[in-house]
Amino acid sequence: MEKNLISITTLCSTYEIEISFIDALYKTGLIQIVIIEHNQFIHQDQISDLEKMIRLYHELNVNIEGIDVVFNLLEKEKELREELNTLKNRLRLYENE
Repeated sequence: MEKNLISITTLCSTYEIEISFIDALYKTGLIQIVIIEHNQFIHQDQISDLEKMIRLYHELNVNIEGIDVVFNLLEKEKELREELNTLKNRLRLYENE
């Protein structure tokens, strides 16, 4: 599992962001941090979302609360799309009878 983890320090230097930004995202619940032997890591599966958050923050000047709203709306949209697909599939069953 540790091979799928990326150090927060490495991320901060690579993306040129401050550790306080990562801490704020963590405190808001937007990312999860794993602590191993006093070192903080993030799972590689979260990198894509982290990159989106960084772009929102730096390029569009969206604050942490705004990023939280954006990601909550994106999650809600995903749930609604899944529900719509489920309902379409059920409707097809009845149309074929």
